[in-house]
Parts: sequence; structure tokens; C-alpha cells
Amino acid sequence: MASAVTGELSAELRGFREVQRLSYECAEAVAAQLKPGVTEREAARMQREWLSERGVRDWFHRPFAWFGDRTAFVDFKVPLQFFPTNRRLEAGMPFILDMAPVHKGYTADIGYSGCLGLNPLHDKLLADLEAHRELILREVRERRTLREIYEDVDRLMVRQGYANRHRAYPFGVIAHKIDRVKERRWAPTLFGFGTQSLKGLASDALHGHRDGWSPLWSPYRFSDHPPMPGLWAVEPHLGFRGTGAKFEEILVVTDSRDPEQSAFWLDDDLPHVRRWNEGAV
Repeated sequence: MASAVTGELSAELRGFREVQRLSYECAEAVAAQLKPGVTEREAARMQREWLSERGVRDWFHRPFAWFGDRTAFVDFKVPLQFFPTNRRLEAGMPFILDMAPVHKGYTADIGYSGCLGLNPLHDKLLADLEAHRELILREVRERRTLREIYEDVDRLMVRQGYANRHRAYPFGVIAHKIDRVKERRWAPTLFGFGTQSLKGLASDALHGHRDGWSPLWSPYRFSDHPPMPGLWAVEPHLGFRGTGAKFEEILVVTDSRDPEQSAFWLDDDLPHVRRWNEGAV
């Protein structure tokens, strides 16, 4: 498994990178079509149709869309509240598009934060996410435990003046492992999640429980171990009152002793990274 620093990825990693890029291309295409009055359900359907037209037949999970204060998971108490609603987009309103397609057997899980028009607060949240991407990579390379890194992300959010909104996800996860999925013509879903991907995650959880690790990166004791080699979909999610922002992308972890080879983001040519790089010029 070669480093992204050298640009020499294995065929396997190139497959994951291609589906991640396809997902972000979808997010940007759908974001460009959003206008006042569009509902979350319509935005989710737009993502689903765009990807289906390009060969996607299976999902880790079907597309989500959150508008306004739902980007910060305000008053979210039960899993059903994550699913798209009839909330309509308005001028100046933040939004998050989240999708996890499986294409040619490779999985991606991405989160794209945007805003319909100008919103300085949302711009600041997006800018402040850069420090979280840097912190997570650095501490994974140091082989800190997942639980410790999670706590350090929490502390950084507090210093920045934000609330941790990924804690609202099931099990409070900031990340989860992803793997290859066998291609099938018909790929059923269960509560919006692909059954094949759920089986793979359940298998990882079972094996991990036996060996003392978890495929879920959480603040709880079962994540009190160093990062396991593999691919992790990582999604730090900031919230400030009724505004939320996050990114989600693949982090590659290996068993290499070389720090740069031991962990790296699969792709640095992503919308949020380009935004930060352009801001630094």
C-alpha cells in the first residue's frame, strides 16, 4: 500500500479514491442545482439519481441531506431524525449533503458542507475544520488510541467555541471502517443502509471484539486502542447554535513504521482541501 505523498497508490486504493471523487463530484453537481424551496428529500433524491446514472447500484447508506439548523442536529434524539425531511432550503441557509455509494465493489462515505448564498458564520466553521484534519492525521501517525484522539478533537472544538455534533450519531462515532463489497445486480437496503455493507461492518465488529478492537471510532471504552490498519471514513462535525459543518473522507491506516506511510488521507484534491489551500494563497 503506497503513500499518497508519492502519488503512487495501489490499484485497490485507486478504486476507493475513484468512488470518493465520484461522490464529491456528485455533491458539487447537486449543490450547484440547489435553490430556495428545494426540500431535503428532493436533494437526497438528486444525489441518488446522479449516482445511479453513473452506475451506482449499492450503498453503504443512501444519500442524506440536512438544511438549516438540522445541519447541527438540533434536538436530534432518535435515528429516524437523520433521514431527509420536507424542510425547505432558504437563502443564506447552510446545508450538508452526505452519501456513501458502492461502485465497482469500492465504498466511499463523504460529507459536503455548503451554504445557499453568503453566511460568514458557516464560512468560519468550514475554515476551522482544517485544524481537525491536521490533528487527526498527526495523532493517528503517533498511534494514539482512537478514544484519545476523539477526546483531543473534542478539546479542540471547545477551544474553538463549538459543540461536537458527531456525538449525536449512533454510538457517537467520528469515524468507521469501510471495506470492499462484492458487486451484485440487486443490492437490498435496510433502513437506508446497504445490507452487504452492514454485514461487513458486523463481521468486523465481531472479529474486533474477539481481538480487542472496534470498527467504530467512538468516545467509549471499546475504542480504547490504536487505529487498526484499513480505511476509515472520518467525519468531524462542528456545531454552533443552529449551524453545522463537517467534512467526511477516507483516511488510510497501514502497519508501516514510516510515519508518512503509516497514515495518510487518501486524496488531497477534495473541495474542502482546495478551499483551504485557496484561502492560504
